[in-house]
Amino acid sequence: MVRLPLTPAEVERGRRLGCLLRRARGPRSMLDTALAAGVSPETLRKIESGRVATPAFPTIAAIADVLGLSLDEVWAEVRRPEAAATTVPTEPPAA
Repeated sequence: MVRLPLTPAEVERGRRLGCLLRRARGPRSMLDTALAAGVSPETLRKIESGRVATPAFPTIAAIADVLGLSLDEVWAEVRRPEAAATTVPTEPPAA
């Protein structure tokens, strides 16, 4: 099976997912979090760093559960429009 390259949008979603998981993990150990979720620490490290941009649903569900995140929270963060996430106004609105 040939895996197609990820689109820029998929890469960006993976980056946002990783950031969300890192923030939610806070000071908790990556090792403890990964083991509690039933995934390898290397898998969690790759997801958090954005190197695995499209992880399997059961993997994300298990990590989210350990971190106390609802899947609704995860989905809301991951599906944010890319333009809204990176657009910075250049001028204030006209009065």
